[in-house]
Amino acid sequence: MRSAVYSLRRRLLGWLLISTAVIGVIALMDTYREAVATANVVSDRVLAGSALAIAERVVVAEDGSLEVDIPYVALEMLTSAAQDRVFYRVDGPPGQFITGYQTLPSLDEVPGSSTSFADASFRGEPIRIAALRRSASTGINSVPFVVTVAETTIARRQLAQTILVRSALRLGLMIAGAAVIVWIAVTFSLRPLYRLGDAIAERSPDDLHPIGERVPNEVQGLVDTVNSFMGRLQSALEALRNFTGNASHQLRTPLAIIRTQLALALRAGSIEDTKIAVKKADEAVANAERILAQLLLMAKIDAAGKDEARKLERIDLVELTRGITAEHVPAAGDAGIDLGFDGEGEAFVRVEPLLVGEMLKNLIGNALLYAGRGAEVTTRVTEKEGFVSLEVEDNGPGIRPELRESVLRRFQRGASEAPGTGLGLPIVEEIAALYGARTSLGDGAGGCGLKVAILFPAG
Repeated sequence: MRSAVYSLRRRLLGWLLISTAVIGVIALMDTYREAVATANVVSDRVLAGSALAIAERVVVAEDGSLEVDIPYVALEMLTSAAQDRVFYRVDGPPGQFITGYQTLPSLDEVPGSSTSFADASFRGEPIRIAALRRSASTGINSVPFVVTVAETTIARRQLAQTILVRSALRLGLMIAGAAVIVWIAVTFSLRPLYRLGDAIAERSPDDLHPIGERVPNEVQGLVDTVNSFMGRLQSALEALRNFTGNASHQLRTPLAIIRTQLALALRAGSIEDTKIAVKKADEAVANAERILAQLLLMAKIDAAGKDEARKLERIDLVELTRGITAEHVPAAGDAGIDLGFDGEGEAFVRVEPLLVGEMLKNLIGNALLYAGRGAEVTTRVTEKEGFVSLEVEDNGPGIRPELRESVLRRFQRGASEAPGTGLGLPIVEEIAALYGARTSLGDGAGGCGLKVAILFPAG
């Protein structure tokens, strides 16, 4: 099932808008707080000026009482387009009301050095109060009084709202501009990916060369991974082609023999002739099985050689060789060959047990196939000077010295007439090379036969 496809451009834009919106809300809350504070500061200065203007007109009458002539300018400066209502009151010594709105709230404590401000409610409306304490001189003593001026807060709220709305508009324009810039920037930034997609789409299925398109650093890791995968895929396809090509070539002869012998069996005039034909067909089937097994093993070796992450194990080569030799003793007895193992103690190497086991099976199988009836085959493991030597020696006909180098190449055989694929020794040499081991071919004991020696670094 195909997973849902999403747009990288839309996702980036969404994250930008969400994060900017959250930051914008926080910024607007702070802006509103600052706007309210600014409106209060501006309006409070006007209230303080009005209270001071009224206080300047408070005088002491002849009878010692306080009189005040409210100046028009003191109230005019408080008028605004918001139609705020203005209230005032003047109080003399404690408990004495002089003039104004007697029910207007007043401040309980008013310092004598500065104007005090407070929020209150009057006639069901919120108001802002400014109170100023002064003294009027009679020439002999001073009479204290308090001037209280108040106004409704409509203008203040409108000023704060105006500041907030303008800030919100600027923030909205900024977000819209940033969204457009991100949209354009992402579009241009994604162009290398579009080119990369086009370059891959235009390739033929057989073209598995590394991608050479220039991409941003953030995408280079993905391209490197794809290139690595394509390299492995190409290696796998080449191994598959080699396997199918080799299989079709090597299996052609055994299959032809099988068909021929089966045809002869159908035409045979006696049971004896039929048995001979069936026996030859069975031998051809066994030969085809050996060929197929060795071709599969070669494909496994090719894959192991290109796998840089293969895991090696520390194994005792003495124990492994002794066990595989014992497995082949019955087959050696059937072939009339004396098969034995020479070695003791332990000898450790770092290899893959499965492949090294297959290598040893090929060495023993080759010896049993070519040494001949009555021969002796010995497997041997020795350790010296930091190396472990695995040897398979026989006293059969051997391989002529001038052919020993060529038989280590695939599908190259010696001069023997025995059936074979030309893959046994190449398999041995290639597996040994995987683990840094050296393969050498030499004469057996007394100059007879063949000795194959594999020299491993000690593990």
